[in-house]
Amino acid sequence: MRQINTLIKLLPGALLASMIMAMPALAAGGDAEKGKVIYEKRCVWCHGVDGDGLGAAGDYLLPPPRSFEDGQYKIKTTQFEDMVPTDEDIYRMVKDGMPGTAMPGWSQLLSEQDMWDVVQYVKTFAGYEEETAGPAIDYGTQVVTSPDSIAKGKELFEDGDRCVECHGKSGKGSATKGLKGDLKERTWPRNLTKPWTFRGSNDPKDIFARITVGIPGTQMPSFADPKSKKKLSIEERWHVANYAASLAKVEEVVNAANTVIKAENAEGDLPATPDDERWSQTVSTTFLTVPQIIGKKRFFKPSNDTITVRALYNDKAIAMLLEWDDRTKSIPGDELAEKIADNPMSEDGVAVQLPVIIPTEMEKPYFGMGDATHPVNIWHWKSGTKDAPESLALANATGFASIEKREVGDTGLQAKSSYKDGTWRVQFTRSLTTGDAEKDLQFAEGKFIPVAFAAWDGSNSEAGSKHTMTTWYWMLMKPAPSSTPLILALLVAGLLFGGLVWWARGASRKDSNA
Repeated sequence: MRQINTLIKLLPGALLASMIMAMPALAAGGDAEKGKVIYEKRCVWCHGVDGDGLGAAGDYLLPPPRSFEDGQYKIKTTQFEDMVPTDEDIYRMVKDGMPGTAMPGWSQLLSEQDMWDVVQYVKTFAGYEEETAGPAIDYGTQVVTSPDSIAKGKELFEDGDRCVECHGKSGKGSATKGLKGDLKERTWPRNLTKPWTFRGSNDPKDIFARITVGIPGTQMPSFADPKSKKKLSIEERWHVANYAASLAKVEEVVNAANTVIKAENAEGDLPATPDDERWSQTVSTTFLTVPQIIGKKRFFKPSNDTITVRALYNDKAIAMLLEWDDRTKSIPGDELAEKIADNPMSEDGVAVQLPVIIPTEMEKPYFGMGDATHPVNIWHWKSGTKDAPESLALANATGFASIEKREVGDTGLQAKSSYKDGTWRVQFTRSLTTGDAEKDLQFAEGKFIPVAFAAWDGSNSEAGSKHTMTTWYWMLMKPAPSSTPLILALLVAGLLFGGLVWWARGASRKDSNA
């Protein structure tokens, strides 16, 4: 009887636990008819009424929206030869979205059940509603990340150019050939140092899945394919996954708490080149860049998303180092460079924008090349062509349509560049002051100076107004440490001490008179 009573007491909890465990399975069933209503409200603009990827926004997106009619899903966990993904694979894309693309995560707008309903409707476009997903990939025994595993992964990554051919030796996606997706759209190798752009997360288990399955619809192959000469064992794939995860940048990343460029006083000569060792010891600030969609000839398909800036100055000049990843060194006129570039090919480039007058209040020039009452200085560097060297231009602007070209030499402005392993480094140097305060910014210590940036990837057909850019941020030229605060402190301390002595003597005289 005691055992029966105990069982009765435990029964409600057991029932509740079984219901909770069953909830995902119940939700996973979904309702395609309800999913259709949600799809036609939320998804049709990109993926199209018929799920063919031909929605109204499709021409402005790279990568293009997925065609569900093809039944080819990029991120899945079923084996590489099986096209049908699991419901959980599709649900994850709906819920989390795909970083680095226009596909957002819908968990803030849709309930779990809504998303499962969408999953069931999306499957109908390829006739997958009656299909059963194939077996899941074999993860084997996960190899824990360690220096030894990372070293083995690096060796496999580079062996026979297995991964280097597309991702480059640095893992930044430095291209050696032009890549196209199944829809003939341009595809770029993933920059493995930027894990926030990984379509299916940068967790080693998810990277293992991509190495195992490949990315259908792209030129990322399966390294579990027994027919491939570059096939990897399960253990080897774990090593490569651990190595790929280890390439993530830890310093040159966007940080919401670090948006002011802190220009340090060099107290001596400034670096002469962008590869000077002193730059590696200088505090960096990284900003997100976005495509230019304000002026005419708007740009929607960038290949880069960040730029990193460092700054140093002395009593004569200021130097800014701009660094950004670029998978290709664009050299118009060079046959090999043009073979891996989009047509038309242009020069790579970068620009710095500064106000002519440092604002005394919060009002700044319009960040899109200034305005009629707030002119800006533009420093514009270009990488050059096969027949022409790199160049540097100076201009003043009061808007997109009002640009005055000027002679660089009048201001002492200079630029030097370096390209290595998929990264451009360009150093701008200019005297702190010039002879024309009405046209040039006069740099000053201790003031917050607005600054903005733009970059061009010539292999991505970026030229003119087609580029990425930032809004205004701030640069602060930090005053050099000096003895002034110490001297002031000593003076104050002396005055206080003198006052105490005077008070003590006065008190002593009063006591003696008493």
